[in-house]
Amino acid sequence: MDYPLPRMDYPLTMIPALPLGALATLDATEEVEIETRGPDGITHRVIIWIVVDGPDLFVRSVHGERGRWYREAVAERTATLIAGDRSIPVRVVPADDPASVERASAGFVRKYADDPSTPLLLRPEVVPATLRLVPV
Repeated sequence: MDYPLPRMDYPLTMIPALPLGALATLDATEEVEIETRGPDGITHRVIIWIVVDGPDLFVRSVHGERGRWYREAVAERTATLIAGDRSIPVRVVPADDPASVERASAGFVRKYADDPSTPLLLRPEVVPATLRLVPV
């Protein structure tokens, strides 16, 4: 299946170590799973939404900073994205600066415009739980 390529008007030095096809797949995929590890070493997996903006992958916890997967990802600074049969290890970077928050919010609105749950990801108490995922 062919997917449109994500926006690519960024310098090549900013593109993560992820093939363009994988970026396009993530951009077209409605839901992915994120796998995190708790302080007890137990692995947890939950379904989340993801947006691609240029070379950047953004996710946000619908439960804000209280969400388990969010807390575990931030504490460990790593996670694994599961998209179909693809497993992508990522580094977790807070993306709570205004530009990143706006890019992520616009991406959620654009990608999930018809989903009634979209406003939940735009609530002021949730917006600070925006993360950038950098493939490793």
